[in-house]
Amino acid sequence: MTDIELAKKNLPGHSICLCRNGGFFTDDGRGISPMMRFISENRDLKGYSAADLIVGKAAAMLFVKAGITEVYAETISRAGAEFLSSHKIPYTYGTLTDAIINRQGTDTCPMEKAVAFTDDTEQGYAALKARLTT
Repeated sequence: MTDIELAKKNLPGHSICLCRNGGFFTDDGRGISPMMRFISENRDLKGYSAADLIVGKAAAMLFVKAGITEVYAETISRAGAEFLSSHKIPYTYGTLTDAIINRQGTDTCPMEKAVAFTDDTEQGYAALKARLTT
Protein backbone atom coordinates (compact mmCIF):
# COMPACT_ATOMS: atom_id res chain seq x y z
CA MET A 1 0.00 0.00 0.00
CA THR A 2 1.35 3.44 -0.90
CA ASP A 3 1.64 6.23 1.65
CA ILE A 4 -1.28 8.17 0.11
CA GLU A 5 -3.44 5.02 0.13
CA LEU A 6 -2.58 4.43 3.79
CA ALA A 7 -3.29 8.06 4.68
CA LYS A 8 -6.63 7.93 2.87
CA LYS A 9 -7.54 4.61 4.53
CA ASN A 10 -6.89 6.05 8.00
CA LEU A 11 -8.60 9.43 7.47
CA PRO A 12 -12.17 8.41 8.48
CA GLY A 13 -12.98 9.79 11.92
CA HIS A 14 -10.16 12.37 11.75
CA SER A 15 -9.58 15.70 10.04
CA ILE A 16 -6.12 14.84 8.68
CA CYS A 17 -3.85 11.82 8.31
CA LEU A 18 -0.17 12.11 7.42
CA CYS A 19 1.86 9.11 6.28
CA ARG A 20 5.51 8.43 5.35
CA ASN A 21 7.22 5.11 4.78
CA GLY A 22 4.20 3.18 6.04
CA GLY A 23 3.97 5.01 9.38
CA PHE A 24 1.15 7.47 9.97
CA PHE A 25 -0.43 9.81 12.48
CA THR A 26 -3.79 11.56 12.60
CA ASP A 27 -5.17 14.75 14.08
CA ASP A 28 -8.71 15.86 14.81
CA GLY A 29 -8.19 19.64 14.88
CA ARG A 30 -10.48 21.88 12.87
CA GLY A 31 -9.58 23.50 9.59
CA ILE A 32 -5.93 24.35 9.07
CA SER A 33 -5.10 24.26 12.80
CA PRO A 34 -3.28 20.89 12.70
CA MET A 35 -0.95 21.97 9.89
CA MET A 36 -0.35 25.38 11.51
CA ARG A 37 0.57 23.63 14.77
CA PHE A 38 2.84 21.08 13.06
CA ILE A 39 4.70 23.86 11.25
CA SER A 40 5.03 26.00 14.39
CA GLU A 41 6.43 22.96 16.24
CA ASN A 42 8.99 22.54 13.44
CA ARG A 43 7.78 19.00 12.89
CA ASP A 44 9.61 17.40 9.95
CA LEU A 45 6.89 16.57 7.43
CA LYS A 46 9.07 16.45 4.31
CA GLY A 47 8.12 13.47 2.19
CA TYR A 48 4.80 12.80 3.91
CA SER A 49 1.56 12.16 2.04
CA ALA A 50 -1.52 13.87 3.46
CA ALA A 51 -5.20 12.95 3.44
CA ASP A 52 -7.41 15.84 4.55
CA LEU A 53 -11.13 16.50 4.71
CA ILE A 54 -11.07 19.97 3.12
CA VAL A 55 -8.24 21.48 1.09
CA GLY A 56 -8.43 25.05 -0.09
CA LYS A 57 -5.59 27.32 -1.10
CA ALA A 58 -4.69 27.95 2.57
CA ALA A 59 -4.21 24.24 3.30
CA ALA A 60 -2.41 23.74 -0.01
CA MET A 61 0.06 26.50 0.91
CA LEU A 62 0.74 24.83 4.26
CA PHE A 63 1.31 21.49 2.54
CA VAL A 64 3.83 23.10 0.20
CA LYS A 65 5.57 24.88 3.10
CA ALA A 66 5.78 21.62 5.07
CA GLY A 67 7.17 19.57 2.17
CA ILE A 68 4.14 17.30 1.71
CA THR A 69 4.64 15.26 -1.46
CA GLU A 70 1.11 14.01 -2.27
CA VAL A 71 -2.41 14.98 -1.19
CA TYR A 72 -5.85 13.39 -1.05
CA ALA A 73 -8.76 15.70 -0.23
CA GLU A 74 -12.33 14.67 0.46
CA THR A 75 -13.19 18.15 -0.88
CA ILE A 76 -10.78 20.45 -2.71
CA SER A 77 -11.30 23.94 -4.09
CA ARG A 78 -10.19 24.93 -7.55
CA ALA A 79 -7.70 27.37 -5.98
CA GLY A 80 -6.29 24.61 -3.77
CA ALA A 81 -5.96 22.24 -6.72
CA GLU A 82 -4.29 24.91 -8.85
CA PHE A 83 -1.83 25.76 -6.08
CA LEU A 84 -0.84 22.12 -5.61
CA SER A 85 -0.51 21.70 -9.39
CA SER A 86 1.67 24.79 -9.67
CA HIS A 87 4.04 23.21 -7.12
CA LYS A 88 3.95 19.83 -8.87
CA ILE A 89 2.30 18.06 -5.93
CA PRO A 90 0.06 15.23 -7.14
CA TYR A 91 -3.43 15.21 -5.66
CA THR A 92 -6.67 13.27 -5.85
CA TYR A 93 -10.04 14.21 -4.41
CA GLY A 94 -13.60 13.18 -3.81
CA THR A 95 -15.30 16.50 -4.64
CA LEU A 96 -14.04 19.56 -6.53
CA THR A 97 -15.67 22.85 -5.54
CA ASP A 98 -15.38 26.43 -6.65
CA ALA A 99 -14.65 27.75 -3.15
CA ILE A 100 -14.32 26.76 0.48
CA ILE A 101 -17.17 28.26 2.49
CA ASN A 102 -17.10 29.39 6.13
CA ARG A 103 -18.63 27.24 8.87
CA GLN A 104 -21.82 29.34 8.87
CA GLY A 105 -22.25 28.74 5.13
CA THR A 106 -22.60 32.46 4.48
CA ASP A 107 -19.34 33.51 2.85
CA THR A 108 -15.90 32.38 1.72
CA CYS A 109 -13.75 30.79 4.43
CA PRO A 110 -11.73 33.49 6.25
CA MET A 111 -8.51 31.47 5.81
CA GLU A 112 -9.09 31.42 2.06
CA LYS A 113 -9.65 35.18 2.09
CA ALA A 114 -6.40 35.62 4.03
CA VAL A 115 -4.31 34.00 1.25
CA ALA A 116 -6.30 35.10 -1.81
CA PHE A 117 -3.88 37.98 -2.46
CA THR A 118 -0.71 35.91 -2.85
CA ASP A 119 0.82 32.83 -4.41
CA ASP A 120 3.93 33.14 -2.23
CA THR A 121 3.96 30.38 0.38
CA GLU A 122 5.77 32.42 3.05
CA GLN A 123 3.49 35.44 2.59
CA GLY A 124 0.50 33.10 2.79
CA TYR A 125 1.80 31.49 5.98
CA ALA A 126 2.38 34.91 7.56
CA ALA A 127 -1.14 36.00 6.57
CA LEU A 128 -2.63 32.84 8.09
CA LYS A 129 -0.69 33.33 11.33
CA ALA A 130 -1.89 36.93 11.50
CA ARG A 131 -5.48 35.92 10.80
CA LEU A 132 -5.45 33.25 13.51
CA THR A 133 -4.13 35.66 16.15
CA THR A 134 -6.84 38.29 15.54
